[in-house]
Amino acid sequence: MATTQLVLQWLELKGEIFFSPISLALVIFYFSVLVLRRYISRNKAEESKLPPSPPRLPIIGNLHQLGELAYRSFGDLSNKYGPVVFLYLGQAPAVVISSPELAIEVLKTQDLQFANRPFTTAAKALLYGCIDVGFAPYGEYWRQIRKICVVELLSIKRVQSFKSVREQEVSLMIEQISLLCSQQTPVNLSEMILTLSNDIVAMCALGTKGEGESGRDRLGKLSREVMRLLGVFSFGDFFPSFGWIDVFTGFVGTLKKVSKELDIFFEQVIEKHLVEQKKDDDKKDLLDLLLQAQVDNNLQRENIKAILMDMFVGGTDTTSTVIEWAIAELIRNPKVMKKTQEEVRRVVGRKSKVKEEDIHQLDYLNCVIKETLRLHPPGPTLAPRVASESTIINGYHIPPGTRLLVNVWAIQRDSNIWTNAEEFIPERFSNNPIDHKGQCYEYMPFGSGRRGCPGISFGLAVVEYVLANLLYSFDWELAGGGKMEELDMSETFGLAVHKKVPLQLIPKLYS
Repeated sequence: MATTQLVLQWLELKGEIFFSPISLALVIFYFSVLVLRRYISRNKAEESKLPPSPPRLPIIGNLHQLGELAYRSFGDLSNKYGPVVFLYLGQAPAVVISSPELAIEVLKTQDLQFANRPFTTAAKALLYGCIDVGFAPYGEYWRQIRKICVVELLSIKRVQSFKSVREQEVSLMIEQISLLCSQQTPVNLSEMILTLSNDIVAMCALGTKGEGESGRDRLGKLSREVMRLLGVFSFGDFFPSFGWIDVFTGFVGTLKKVSKELDIFFEQVIEKHLVEQKKDDDKKDLLDLLLQAQVDNNLQRENIKAILMDMFVGGTDTTSTVIEWAIAELIRNPKVMKKTQEEVRRVVGRKSKVKEEDIHQLDYLNCVIKETLRLHPPGPTLAPRVASESTIINGYHIPPGTRLLVNVWAIQRDSNIWTNAEEFIPERFSNNPIDHKGQCYEYMPFGSGRRGCPGISFGLAVVEYVLANLLYSFDWELAGGGKMEELDMSETFGLAVHKKVPLQLIPKLYS
């Protein structure tokens, strides 16, 4: 009886200990520690499988290790950590690829896993919720609109049909520069080339540069503002939980304002096209073709506007950038300038200007353009992609949602691939089968794979023709009498990489 009583008392005491608030707290704490340890150990195991990465800080990740020109910082990091580097850009995981071998892996072998792009705050606002060719998610809709662009809008045959537009707009620019020759007035060639590129795109895409000079100015300003906004740093893109800062800074408000102005402009142009209904296929602009495709492919008005925006963004900024850097490199390399001009003037002969039929004979000019694109790719890390699912690169684990950046700038300046990689030597492309189509992964200024640029033919046709005419019609000197070799080649990066200091040159009419 006494023993039974002792057992009952012990069980009662044990129950009090087990079920008291302190005991429960200790038990919960103990199991929490176990769970936390397992979580930490699992994360460490996963992180140990990630690519090499520099130390990062809380919240900002590796952003503090990037300079104003991120692609150069990426190049420095790859020199230290290898051809595949894992970073946190704020709260956004990213992997940077800096070798041709790994570029093949992500842009060819695993192209499908990286076929999508991360949406940005600016793209969502300006590109109608990212339903354009550049940002639309990979799938049936994207294949549909890309096919329209490649087959209907930007085919070689269609690009050739816009020959008269290129000739007319370039002639206007040459006349404008010729008037300034007698005044010995410096020409802001960077500004002039950007305006020309925008005018050519506007005429090809819409059949108009805007109604009157004010309309032209309005369209030009809107286009440039769109390009500027697409290159602006957005807190929401890198710190999703701090997206409200974009509202506070006025960035979101500016996006809404510009988006509304663009929409009104496009609506006016579309309505005008619907009234006119051109019958002659050769006289149709890209909007005419899109309106025709709208019926055949069940597209909405917003789809058409988004594709038009792609034309302006891709056709204006990229094209003008290439021409700007080509002239800058020629100014800095007088012997190359002389050789290029001699070729152009020999081929053109006594004609008053370069004709498009002359371009295919300008082999050395083609080498100059290729070398310009090697040293100055418009998109130095290509447009970002994102991993749709977990995958492996070079033996390293890449989590889903990781952004992919292919550092074309670093690959195309790699001294292990290119002899005298930092020097401007167009001859390296003489009798060289490398082209711009993205099949050579040492040289892919326009990208590669499913998301490669569909407008290569359109852009190069403008670059070749504009450069040939500028080099045929004028000799060029630096404003202020500076030495050619001392030309400021500093870069600034927005949507594309431009010269930080615009090209101010004095033209001399060639006769």
